[in-house]
Amino acid sequence: MKYLKYFLILTPYLLIAQAAIEGKILIQENNETYPLAGVNIFWLDSAVGTVSNQEGDFSISSISSTNRLIIKYLGFKTDTLSVTPGKKIFHFMKEDTGESLDEIELIQRRKAAQKSYLAAQNITQVNSAELLKAACCNLSESFETNPSIDVNFSDALTGTKQIRMLGLSSPYLLITEENIPSVRGASQIYGLTYTPGTWIESIQITKGAGSVTNGFESIAGQINTELQKPFLDAPLFINLFSSINGRQEANFHWNRKLSNKWSTGLYLHGNQRILVTDRNSDDFLDLPIGKQINVLNRWQYTNAEKGWVSFLSLRYLDDHKQTGAVEFDPTIDKGLITRWGSEIDSQRFDASLKLGYVFPLLTYQSFGFQAAYNSHDQKAYYGLRQYDINHQSFFSNLLFNSIIRNTKNKFKTGINLAWDQYEEWVDATNYQRTDRVIGAFFEYTYDSLDKWNIVAGLRVDSHNNLGTFITPRLHVRYTPWERAALRFSMGQGRKAANVFAENQTLFATNRAIDLRQNGGSIYGLRPEKAWNYGGSIQQGFTLFGQQGELNIDYYITNFQDQVVVDWETARYIRFYSLAGKSFANSFQLGFDYAPIKNVSTRFAYKNYQVKTTYLDGLKQRPLQPEHRFFVNADYNNVTAEGKGWRADLTHHFVGEQRLPTNPRDGVDFSAGAYGMWNAQLTRVFSPQFEVYFGGENLANQRQVNPVIGIDQPFGRNFDASLVYAPVFGRMIYAGLRFNLK
Repeated sequence: MKYLKYFLILTPYLLIAQAAIEGKILIQENNETYPLAGVNIFWLDSAVGTVSNQEGDFSISSISSTNRLIIKYLGFKTDTLSVTPGKKIFHFMKEDTGESLDEIELIQRRKAAQKSYLAAQNITQVNSAELLKAACCNLSESFETNPSIDVNFSDALTGTKQIRMLGLSSPYLLITEENIPSVRGASQIYGLTYTPGTWIESIQITKGAGSVTNGFESIAGQINTELQKPFLDAPLFINLFSSINGRQEANFHWNRKLSNKWSTGLYLHGNQRILVTDRNSDDFLDLPIGKQINVLNRWQYTNAEKGWVSFLSLRYLDDHKQTGAVEFDPTIDKGLITRWGSEIDSQRFDASLKLGYVFPLLTYQSFGFQAAYNSHDQKAYYGLRQYDINHQSFFSNLLFNSIIRNTKNKFKTGINLAWDQYEEWVDATNYQRTDRVIGAFFEYTYDSLDKWNIVAGLRVDSHNNLGTFITPRLHVRYTPWERAALRFSMGQGRKAANVFAENQTLFATNRAIDLRQNGGSIYGLRPEKAWNYGGSIQQGFTLFGQQGELNIDYYITNFQDQVVVDWETARYIRFYSLAGKSFANSFQLGFDYAPIKNVSTRFAYKNYQVKTTYLDGLKQRPLQPEHRFFVNADYNNVTAEGKGWRADLTHHFVGEQRLPTNPRDGVDFSAGAYGMWNAQLTRVFSPQFEVYFGGENLANQRQVNPVIGIDQPFGRNFDASLVYAPVFGRMIYAGLRFNLK
């Protein structure tokens, strides 16, 4: 009886631990073939199943009870295949409502930026086709055609674009590169400009609390960037870019397959802006002059037979910016009160290793290891103010994936180890600290393969400055009918506020810094802690024979502890721990529709109630509009031979924004609403060559007098931080892409 008991326990595992069946799921448009991700594949009358990846590939263990394989995806016909062992499957999905060209084309367009109906989390997948719609010179400029992310300028001097999601700025987002934390600490403000757009393979935007596997810092959401893979990227790629604001850029990719298993890639990026621009005649640069050199070397090892894949990446960056008065000469004026000027010099080195293993006979079981080190050194001065920061960090993650009895019940578990060392000089004050944290996590996933998907996670972390704490996360997806998904999520997040690195715009002012310590562990302030919860409705539809999608999101972020950044008093900026309410309520209504052949449209309305308790009461945060509206339309008639036109038009409407008290605008001032138009036209001559030209802010919207106190730049009233609209005005650009496939 004892052996019979063991046999009964092991029988389900023995049934599924057979030879794996491999295949690829595809769709076809205009005689071109594209992979389809997120397709459910499972055995008839069995709980054994899997899902196709971003390349359409899947692998499923065969079972002895049947050879009938079900392939199912919302909006497509469900197919049943008779499988022959040892033979790879290539299956083309067919649209459920017919096979008209327009409907098939819509599916491909949604591949550029789409949401899965099956994922428990509210994730938007953005691939490289979406990035081609705008001048995506770097990651910070990659969201102009995506309504989930709001793009803002940080100040009137550096011109650096900052992003927000759910009404909260990027420090409250977990920004990762291939699931390794990247834009954080010293790189929080300028880090998005350190990833060139051509290096990006895809972006995943997650609203709400993220997965516990990625750490505890995600509060409002997560943005993950996947870089180009040497094995899949073109052998040679060249991109040249130039604009009337003086920006010139060159990108060069070189990839080579050294063997069936080894590939390497060299990615070079350089940009410069040497043109002095002062369109508003205030004697200050509209945009900084500077240059950047960025080099990345990637090595990829893939052994599909034995289940191994690994990546080694090495990167070096040198970035220089100069801004301030038009006549400022750092060799003469630095450190003097003759002319106001600023230089920001950053050098950064990154190294990362990723290692993954999939058990050949148990394809549902795998483990992964990640390790990353980076060193960031910034030397900067703003007039007579100094801000230098040196940040070194190490991150490692060990992850194991498997199932509980069957593939409907999956789990991830693992351990994280992270270390950060900071040294900052703020004016004449030196701040130093070391953060050490070790954490463990467990995440359970239930997938009914039809109606329900539940992801529940828990992690425990021990941090030398934040203490020991538990982070719970929950995501639920329910499909009540075809082409619909209802989602709910909730979770907690924490972070250590790097108040100076995250608010470097303060150095573009002469406001006095008032750091009100309350006995906390970091800068004398308490660490930040917040709950995020909310949900979304996703519904596909057919209108006049064409397909579309409706999305409604509503999320609430409630802070239990927060470092308040208080600009409410003229001439001062204060930092103190929250004593009262602070919340961000975000509502978004989105509508995607392809009205005619080759044309697709995207609309979104967003409403933000983002309020914090300041010393003088609860207020909407400054420079945070309550209302935003977004419209995007694109046209694409590129043929199967790789010839044709692509055109894109985007409109951003930004509502009124409250400004804090200042000498220019007085008390209780609200900046007026405005709109911006962006457009791009691309001529595709062949799959290897295309040229493009376009413009941003075509209506030439500009903020009048963005710099306060320019007549006395070293006086107490000088302030270049209160920017609510573009400074430069209309920007026209052109470029070319050469791709040797």
